[in-house]
Amino acid sequence: MNERTNKMKFKKKCVLSDQVKHFDIKKIDSTAIIESMKDMSFTSRDAWRAADIFDKMLSDKNCIIIMTLAGSTSAGGCMKVYADLVENNMVDAVVATGASIVDMDFFEGLGFRHYKGTPFADDNKLREMGIDRIYDTYIDEDELKVCDSTIRSIADSMKPGSYSSREFIREMGKYLSLQGKKKDSLVRIAYEKGVPIFCPAFSDSSAGFGLVMHQWKRINEGKKHVSIDSVKDFLELTKIKMSSSESGLFMVGGGVPKNFAQDTVVCAECLGVEVPMHKYAVQITVADVRDGACSSSTLKEACSWGKVDTTFEQMVYAEATTVVPLIASYAYHKGSWKNRKTGNFNKKLDKKGK
Repeated sequence: MNERTNKMKFKKKCVLSDQVKHFDIKKIDSTAIIESMKDMSFTSRDAWRAADIFDKMLSDKNCIIIMTLAGSTSAGGCMKVYADLVENNMVDAVVATGASIVDMDFFEGLGFRHYKGTPFADDNKLREMGIDRIYDTYIDEDELKVCDSTIRSIADSMKPGSYSSREFIREMGKYLSLQGKKKDSLVRIAYEKGVPIFCPAFSDSSAGFGLVMHQWKRINEGKKHVSIDSVKDFLELTKIKMSSSESGLFMVGGGVPKNFAQDTVVCAECLGVEVPMHKYAVQITVADVRDGACSSSTLKEACSWGKVDTTFEQMVYAEATTVVPLIASYAYHKGSWKNRKTGNFNKKLDKKGK
């Protein structure tokens, strides 16, 4: 190993020294802050109403709650927030981007971390050091490669065939339960609680790299392989919607997870099953509604498609790491979740033909 390489490793270690710390809703009570926002204006009052609607979901004994995650809030300090919501029966199912689940949560479950950085760094120098940047947050690319390889190993251990992302993520949770380095991982807790996690665009993440490596090797060896069936994802999530009389959506960001969860109402109708629109809906986003995209489309707009009822809906236009911890902490300390049980939908979905 030459002197230049040693210097680069030392510099990398110095750059990756200040870890991102995740917000703990159990230790920090935001109730007074949120309730004070009720008598304020603009985004503050929107945030209060969103928190109030989320609490209504938790109080409704007939309501299942689907949480959707898009963007990089898990890397930015909200990872434990989502894990705590699942741990305390405040969420029945999760729909997320592959990056949120694999590159961020599963990644930390393996013992790795995200680090505080700066958006003004020289990205060419970061590239030389093998550091990936998410705005002001850094990731060690060598550690991400370990994550990729771990996904490949999990796929290698499974019986060849087609799986929903939920089924594969359950195996990831099982892996963390046996070999993980972090107890409060969303993937691990969801596995232990029987809460399904869906990633409709699963391959758009470290999972994609790992599964491609798995398939490449198996195909070259003339062997069968594991693949992910996104249609099965859609059917399974729709089954969850059809099993409940009411449903609520707690959506962080937009994108595929948002539309995937909303569309279960329409999908049920396609199957000849009449279900009510999602009774409750909250979305936190910074997306501009004028571009006509899914991420920015309002919840009132979703009503025109027959997806979301407009009685209890609230858009909050804010960067999610600034309000998600406050809303989640408020709901946790209000305590409506204490009389709530999750449906253990993993177990139900694993029953063939049900």
